[in-house]
Amino acid sequence: MLLVLGCIPIALFSQRKNEAYTYHITKAKQPIVVDGAIDAHWHEHESADNFNMVLPMDTSRALVRTEVKMSYDNNQIFIIAICYKPNDKAYMVESLKRDFVFGKNDNLLLFMDPFNDQTNGFSFGSNAAGAQWDGIMYDGGKVDLSWENKWTSTVKNYPDKWVWEAAIPFKSIRYRKGNKTWGINFSRLDITAAEKSSWAPIPRQFPTATLAYAGQLIWDQAPPEAGTNVSFIPFVLAGGSRNFEVGDKTFYRKEIGLDAKVAVTSSLNLDLTVRPDFSQVEVDRQVTNLDRFELFFPERRQFFLENGDQFSNFGYNTIRPFFSRRIGLNAPIQFGARLSGKINKDWRLGFMNMQTERNLSTQTASQNYAVFALQRRVFSRSNIGILIVNRDQILRRDEKSPLYLINPYNRNIGFEYNLASPNNVWTGKAILLKSFSKNISKEDWIHAANLQYTSRRWSIGWQQEYVGKQYNADVGYVPRKDYIKLSLAVAKTFFSRNTKITSHNIKLASYNYYTDRLKTTDITPFLSYTLTLRNQATFTQWTAYDYVKLLQPFDPTNFGKDTLGVGSEHRWHSTGTEFTSKPQKLLTYGFSTRFGGYYKNGHRSFVSTEIGYRIQPYISMSATASINSISMPSPWNTTTFWLIGPRIDITFSNTLFFTTFAQYNNQQKNINLNTRLQWRYKPASDLYIVYTDNYYPAPFYAKNRALVLKFNYWWNL
Repeated sequence: MLLVLGCIPIALFSQRKNEAYTYHITKAKQPIVVDGAIDAHWHEHESADNFNMVLPMDTSRALVRTEVKMSYDNNQIFIIAICYKPNDKAYMVESLKRDFVFGKNDNLLLFMDPFNDQTNGFSFGSNAAGAQWDGIMYDGGKVDLSWENKWTSTVKNYPDKWVWEAAIPFKSIRYRKGNKTWGINFSRLDITAAEKSSWAPIPRQFPTATLAYAGQLIWDQAPPEAGTNVSFIPFVLAGGSRNFEVGDKTFYRKEIGLDAKVAVTSSLNLDLTVRPDFSQVEVDRQVTNLDRFELFFPERRQFFLENGDQFSNFGYNTIRPFFSRRIGLNAPIQFGARLSGKINKDWRLGFMNMQTERNLSTQTASQNYAVFALQRRVFSRSNIGILIVNRDQILRRDEKSPLYLINPYNRNIGFEYNLASPNNVWTGKAILLKSFSKNISKEDWIHAANLQYTSRRWSIGWQQEYVGKQYNADVGYVPRKDYIKLSLAVAKTFFSRNTKITSHNIKLASYNYYTDRLKTTDITPFLSYTLTLRNQATFTQWTAYDYVKLLQPFDPTNFGKDTLGVGSEHRWHSTGTEFTSKPQKLLTYGFSTRFGGYYKNGHRSFVSTEIGYRIQPYISMSATASINSISMPSPWNTTTFWLIGPRIDITFSNTLFFTTFAQYNNQQKNINLNTRLQWRYKPASDLYIVYTDNYYPAPFYAKNRALVLKFNYWWNL
């Protein structure tokens, strides 16, 4: 694979796109008040306008006019965006909820690359009603919206436009001292006009967050240093919980904890935490699990997010040597530290150490987790990296139970090469991993690689994986072992001249699994057709064939009825559809279906629907429902799984949010109710009231419930 990557012409690594798009930022001559008014002083600053259309086509200027200006003082970066409305039509938003869904809101986003490396950065923005968006950028164009920091913004609406004005403190971002050239781009989505645009032009096949196509932000002088940059974020918590299943009395909680952020340099940050609590984090969405392997749920805890891609993005979606959700899974975290960020333009560093308590109820010993990551940029946007993960038990004298000693330690070391060409047409990755565990010294390797070509009309991807039988990542996510995988996917897009149709897309793919002796265990050829309309509605029709030879016993309903035997072979055909309605209406909807065969010559029918309604800009309501009906021979017979999830978000303002949702999952025999009130009384400082309840559906009675009041305050020195 390295040879294949090396055969790509070096010319691909030599030219930067959109160098001609430059914005010259100058220091403000007078104080700037963030109020959404287009004050006279803004006329002194350069304008970024003449946006380029990205969707539905990328060959012309945007039809909807947008104008952006920037400035700064000794402490903050200022931005004002004037977003003119097409034909004075009303804006479309979901609500005032933070970190909104991009495709369902009229919005303006800023993508900022302070190191000008076209790989990492920060994103800030707002929808037309004033809901904030902020995230950390990684992997050249992805945005993690779980990241938060201190900044302020406001939106003011006029008959013919809406104006977003914001102030971003230098202390809230990371940048290299003395660097006068940053990457920058602005993205506008206007749902009523069904148009997505950007200042620096971006090919339609890429998201507007793609840093390879960012323009350049030229400073009139080196950005001021952030100065002393230390933040303390203490919290206090009170609450109670009760487990009705075991008949416990109410357990009352009174806790305090502390997070701290210390800027070692302007680009290298030290995060510290003592007795952290994550009770305010929204619970995971439940799913019907018909898979043979463990499901993945993303990290949501704030401490693990900044520069988290150095650790969590190492590997592939199903080959992750480090997965932070493993830390604190069975026992609370006592304390932790993480040093992460840029050493200079070419080097990134990450080091994390976490300590957990022992848990007598689960007989889990105290654990220490250490992770080290080092990354070196090569060519213009590619990089090579190393990752070391270590987990060790810390035993006390009274911990003699053999349960403590089953896996006293686990270690992983990995090497990775990430390919990204300047125009983002070629991307790829090659990894090599080895694990170290007690009494295991062979078949504990992983090697994998992929190469992706993406042009306006063609998308071609190839990937191979080998995971050894005894590879072990206790602090990772590798749900399947002992296999070789080869996959190939080819897709072509046809653009339409029809005024109601944007494009047609046809995709053909095959996913194949083998034993280490190249004996076939799984084959899935897949064919799909996608129709994209000018109003942004999409429809997909697909068909697939599946062959599975089981290497482990498996219950095809995951309901405890019976298992299929090792070596049994299963074949079936299936087909399905997916539809998403246009976002220009207050009422939106979508559905997906799947009909066809299943294990043991059975049959599976699946229908999922989602409907949403918004009362702009304060209320967003949605409901999802899915049904899986599986018919198989005895003892499984007919099994029906329901998953129902109504949700309501009430945003009284862009600082006061109320969210409540229920989840009914009859596969897990559970009804979950989660309610959260959040008051952001100051930037990045919150008061939370969270109520969680779990019930058995039949007979209906409570399993457990909890009520938590949490208060935190972000204090900058």
